[in-house]
Amino acid sequence: MRYSTKCRYALRLMMELALQPAGESVSLNEISQRQQISLKYLQQIVIPLTKAGLVSSVRGSQGGYYLTKAPRQYTTGEIFRAVEGSLAPIPCLEVDDCPRKDGCRSRQFWAGLEQTVNTYLDGVTLADLLQQPGQL
Repeated sequence: MRYSTKCRYALRLMMELALQPAGESVSLNEISQRQQISLKYLQQIVIPLTKAGLVSSVRGSQGGYYLTKAPRQYTTGEIFRAVEGSLAPIPCLEVDDCPRKDGCRSRQFWAGLEQTVNTYLDGVTLADLLQQPGQL
């Protein structure tokens, strides 16, 4: 199972914002340069993060984006879901009206995988990632 570039870049964007002092914003242009991510791509990623209420913005020449809560209050799962939607490994777990639902022998396997992944992703916070050695 692979996660998209959008998920990886969303994490890097959120970590950059988390490094800012509380209440201070940073421009996407600065993040783009530091992370070597296209500004246009960051602009696409920040839209669902803003809609989900994970980030907010300040307009103007000194404007930019900032986190709406402390880094320890964000999980990687909520960040991934904000940019990707469901993290279900197969489409039939996203709907309740799968015609094979009752007789499917592999559905429990896929549901278990989904639960394991979600438990892990929801157990790792942005603050946890910032404690790891290395660069963003």
